Amino acid sequence: MVEKTNIERLVWIDDNKLATVNITPGVTFYKEEVRKIDGIEYRVWNPFKSKLSAAIMNGLEVEVLQDVKKILYLGASTGTTVSHLSDILHDEGIIYAVEIAPRVMMEFINRLVKFRKNVIPLFYDARIPEEYLDIVDKDLDLLYCDVAQPDQTKIALDNADVYLKTGGKLLIAIKARSIDAVMPVKEIYDKEVDYIQSRGYKVIKVLDLEPFEKEHAMVYAIKP
Repeated sequence: MVEKTNIERLVWIDDNKLATVNITPGVTFYKEEVRKIDGIEYRVWNPFKSKLSAAIMNGLEVEVLQDVKKILYLGASTGTTVSHLSDILHDEGIIYAVEIAPRVMMEFINRLVKFRKNVIPLFYDARIPEEYLDIVDKDLDLLYCDVAQPDQTKIALDNADVYLKTGGKLLIAIKARSIDAVMPVKEIYDKEVDYIQSRGYKVIKVLDLEPFEKEHAMVYAIKP
């Protein structure tokens, strides 16, 4: 049997639902819907529970995930999005998942990591990327950041400077109200994009995540 590629493990079902091939058949992680098609079990990737799924629903090309093998994920939380990226990578890649909250990290480990060999939990502060220098590879294909902090974009770029390879992909979930409580949302997005570009990264696309996430955007950039 020919092994599926990354984006072949990511499919559209019923024309408007995104799903990933479940690498742990019979085990789900956030009460997600499961479909069985031609003997293969798929987990529906709920865009109301995952900003990456919302971004894809709103126009982020799935090809962004093509050939991605090594991911640094900042702000793993309890693992909803990580679980689908784990499906996509299957046994051909690795996800380094950083989370600083002790209770959340314990839930992440118990809910997800013990079932998934391609996920490495990192109980560290993403503001200090040097803390995991001896663990994380320095030539990552993708850095994904979803942290609710005023300096969230700086956190993402500081990590990308260290770990992302040249030509590597950067996805930052911009949480407008974590950055500024009163500034118009569009101005916040523009300010963050300007900062990303000032750090030398090439911004490819900015996607508003409405109606799935209020006052959120996904920025897709490339490390030159």
